[in-house]
Amino acid sequence: MDTRERFSTHVVENQPPALAPYDAWTTDLPLREALAREGGGWAEAGVAAYGALAGGELMEWGRLANECRPRLQSFDRRGRRIDQVEFHPAYHQLMATAVAHGVPNFAWRHAGRPGAHVARAALMFLHNQADQGSSCPLTMTYACVPALRHQPELADAWLPRVFDGRYDPRHVPAWEKPGNTLGMGMTEKQGGSDVRSNSTRATPVAAPGPGRLYELVGHKWFFSAPMCDGFLVLAQAAGGLSCFLLPRFAPDGGLNAVRIQRLKDKLGDWSNASAEVEFQGALAWLVGEEGRGVATILQMVALTRLDCLLGSASLQRQALVQALHHARHRRAFGKVLSAQLLMRNVLADLALESEAATALAFRVARAVDAGERGDAGEAAFARLTTALGKYWVCKRTPAFVGEAMECLGGVGYVEETGLPRLYRQAPLNSIWEGSGNIQCLDVLRALAREPASAEAFFAELDAARGGHAALDAETTRLRERLRAPAETLEPQARHLAERMALALQASLLLRGAPAPVAEAFCESRLRGAGGLAFGTLPAGAAWDLLLERALP
Repeated sequence: MDTRERFSTHVVENQPPALAPYDAWTTDLPLREALAREGGGWAEAGVAAYGALAGGELMEWGRLANECRPRLQSFDRRGRRIDQVEFHPAYHQLMATAVAHGVPNFAWRHAGRPGAHVARAALMFLHNQADQGSSCPLTMTYACVPALRHQPELADAWLPRVFDGRYDPRHVPAWEKPGNTLGMGMTEKQGGSDVRSNSTRATPVAAPGPGRLYELVGHKWFFSAPMCDGFLVLAQAAGGLSCFLLPRFAPDGGLNAVRIQRLKDKLGDWSNASAEVEFQGALAWLVGEEGRGVATILQMVALTRLDCLLGSASLQRQALVQALHHARHRRAFGKVLSAQLLMRNVLADLALESEAATALAFRVARAVDAGERGDAGEAAFARLTTALGKYWVCKRTPAFVGEAMECLGGVGYVEETGLPRLYRQAPLNSIWEGSGNIQCLDVLRALAREPASAEAFFAELDAARGGHAALDAETTRLRERLRAPAETLEPQARHLAERMALALQASLLLRGAPAPVAEAFCESRLRGAGGLAFGTLPAGAAWDLLLERALP
């Protein structure tokens, strides 16, 4: 007997083939429909090209960038302070590819064209499935634009480099590079989301005022993507909390006085560096008026919150793809998993949740897009629904990814499947840029302070009136609830936000998805015919259609 045959213990069988490389665009029908429905169809060729990359080489680069985490280099070999973060080459490949294809800048390069932000949302949706950590600097670079425009001379100097399609990771001043990335620093130890309690001090170098140089002394507890070329930060000036543009290199070309104390050892988001820093007289330009820092930087936060919503929806999508691929190839008890009724219920329910999350995310992207072009009603709708969507979709994602992991069984708990990385990543978007309570309170503030947001929301629900009795009834209940005094709404703000988000998703599916899909959503999410766990869709729901739409 051949030695190899003698010691052979088993033949590897009943294992799924490798998924990647696959085309993340052509295999995602709900995404393709959302792009067209919300006005970004004219950019389909560029988005499609990125979808092929996102399901191919970007997946491998994402794996490498997460396995080989960033490392802090505080000093060079001669003992000089350098405060550099070293990344695996795969991280820079991810960034270069994303920047070249417009993930951080497509919307601004096509500013004024309807659907530009929707198309850019699709690019981010695809990229985030391959790697979530690099999405952080890409998001902040995208979101910095409205804030920088408060200071025209800074915008004129920096935005052409933000819009450029070339990524340059060199440790040199921003103005020596063709393209720049930007980060953010708001959070301090004593305040967290309560940024008005920030203690970092800003003192003018000469005369105070917008666009002038100030010296910053203080700390930041979370300083996102410390190797960016510049950062929008908050500090206390004489006139109150103010917004500043802090370059990594000082205006004279020397390293700015931003001392990286350590990199955060995070649950997930491993490919990206997040730091604790101290400002020891760091130089920064005032953006806008003193005392207007929160109002200035909130325009940036609004766009990063949109990306939290998109990011969670795309995590759901990637987890669903992995679960479906496995279940269609793995056999148990005499047939493939995807043919077994209870597993089909689970997979169909996950597909329904993912499609609803995608529909909501892209409707919000359209509202942001129209708001940027001056549509006041859509801008009001965006202010309300960005918070709604960020709360609900981000809150659903950890349970979603956990269920997808369970579809793979024990192997789903193993790193090389990729599901553990998605699971570690899943809670982040609920926490970053304002946790669940902050979003729900923002919903109440928008409803109370801006009646146009409530009007736009109910107009969206009314557009589907008559489509399903459960939505009609939910719309009536929501109108009644919002007549209650504010003090009675706050303790129930989470439940209110949940019901509003579900009603909005139902309206979108009734108008944009096949009737059986919308029917299954309304019955299970609004009428309560399903249970709290995934896999509890009513018998006879559109399982086959949902699964075919999810991954043809």
